[in-house]
Amino acid sequence: MLQKTSDADWWRQAVVYQIYPRSFADANGDGIGDLKGITSRVPYLESLGVDAVWLSPFYPSALKDGGYDVADYRDVDPKIGTLADFDEMLSALKTVGIKVMVDIVPNHSSDDHEWFQDALKAGKGSKERERYIFRDGLGPNKDQPPTDWKSVFGGPSWSPSGVNDGQWYYHMFDNSQPDWNWDHPDVRDDFIKTLKFWGDRGVSGFRIDVAHALTKDMSGDLPKWEDLVKLTHQKLSNGNADLVHPLLDRDEVQDIYKSWRQVFNQYDPPLIAVAECWVAPDRKHLYASSEGLGQAFSFDILLCNYDAKEYVDCIKHSLKGSSLTDSSTTWVLSNHDVIRHASRFAMPNVENNKNHPLVIEAVNKWLVNKFQDPKPDVKTGLRRARAATLMILGLPGSTYVYQGEELGLPEVVDIPDDKRQDPTFFRTEAKEIGRDGCRVPIPWKADAKNFGYGPDAPAHLPQPEWLGKYAVDVEEKDAKSTLNLYRKALRLRKQLQTAEELEWVQEGEDGILHYKRPDGWEVVMNSGKEAVELPTIKGKKVLITSSLEELKDDGKLAGETTVWLKSG
Repeated sequence: MLQKTSDADWWRQAVVYQIYPRSFADANGDGIGDLKGITSRVPYLESLGVDAVWLSPFYPSALKDGGYDVADYRDVDPKIGTLADFDEMLSALKTVGIKVMVDIVPNHSSDDHEWFQDALKAGKGSKERERYIFRDGLGPNKDQPPTDWKSVFGGPSWSPSGVNDGQWYYHMFDNSQPDWNWDHPDVRDDFIKTLKFWGDRGVSGFRIDVAHALTKDMSGDLPKWEDLVKLTHQKLSNGNADLVHPLLDRDEVQDIYKSWRQVFNQYDPPLIAVAECWVAPDRKHLYASSEGLGQAFSFDILLCNYDAKEYVDCIKHSLKGSSLTDSSTTWVLSNHDVIRHASRFAMPNVENNKNHPLVIEAVNKWLVNKFQDPKPDVKTGLRRARAATLMILGLPGSTYVYQGEELGLPEVVDIPDDKRQDPTFFRTEAKEIGRDGCRVPIPWKADAKNFGYGPDAPAHLPQPEWLGKYAVDVEEKDAKSTLNLYRKALRLRKQLQTAEELEWVQEGEDGILHYKRPDGWEVVMNSGKEAVELPTIKGKKVLITSSLEELKDDGKLAGETTVWLKSG
């Protein structure tokens, strides 16, 4: 019997669907996805069977980093809608039992933010500048940056104030994204207001962008970039995870999240938050603490090669980490920052570096490099993607699904240079293509204008012709489509998920990953290419298989296939 949980625990084994609003559905035909577009697709989200949606930023923004350059945290970008549109969308989702989480971007604001504009005007030494990280430049004319540090998106991480006062401001990312000074009480108080604003409006939780980097120590002699890189390598490894770093994963960041938890607990049920924290695995539990955010993304499985043994090791470590705080583990294979996993898995396994000083940059370099040579094997990629997805959907914990992955969408690589938007592309002078390929608007109708995304203007990122074969209306008619695989898996998952327990039967040997869940539910994955005989699956009821082929009653499991079984 399905174990009932209180509404306060809804997130523990939820399936959360990430919506990148500008690329989901365009209701008014201007080429940019909007809130009314999301509202129009609520029946689709209900039919998919998700428990919640997470909305990437929809706030006022110059879109210099896809909306993560926020000019106003308590409003809606006019190109996307209004607060009334947000309320309408929220109500429509709640009516069908889908909760809403919103993205909070607390590491940096847009340079268009009122407070940053005030800081520029107020000048050196002003209280307005203390809300951000301004420092005097080096050299007799102060025309050199305070350090030689590099930004995540390429180029220097300091930019001049632009008012000829010898000061520079720090930005971990693009120069349109000045970092907040979290030592300042105004910053802390204003984000409390933001959390309450959206909590009072009815959201159920938040995804916290760059949660590991809010607090920084810019005092004293700052290290050279070369030394900072070495320190970061050490910091991101388990053996040295407690090293103090000037920019990343500092202990005092947890004090901020403890104050946020006090806000979350004022609501019934309490609000939840999930941290985007690229930290050493042995530090992740700090962010998932019940006294803090409550949950943290497990990106480790996203970084794994398609390999059963790697998956087993990652799952064990992730479950152990979440148990330290009685949180639940999150599983994610794709999001708006990485190449879609149907394309990642289309390439041979590679040696990857998970301890890069700027891990987001490392992930993208690793993934992009996989596309150089040889060319992706699209069929293999999709087959592996289906198998990996079915494997993680069976695990205890919550799963985050990125829009379009339920269609088996591959990465859009062939975007013309003049249509690209990612600041990484521009700041690296086109040496890195950036993340636009996973942000191309998804297809709804194969034969409609803009594939049904919007009725008039072309999508803000070009949709290639081949996208039509992945359209929702095409896949809905195909019983074996990836969309219908997701729908069936999510429906079964709701029926099968009980206690957050897992028992290993086979731990990656010979490419086989096999675990049991309560009530006789089993998940078996064959990550190898060849079919293998597994006597343990004979006589058991097949609930679902990721393969297009039916599982035969001879105990053989096809290559690159995952199956869910039930005893009795």
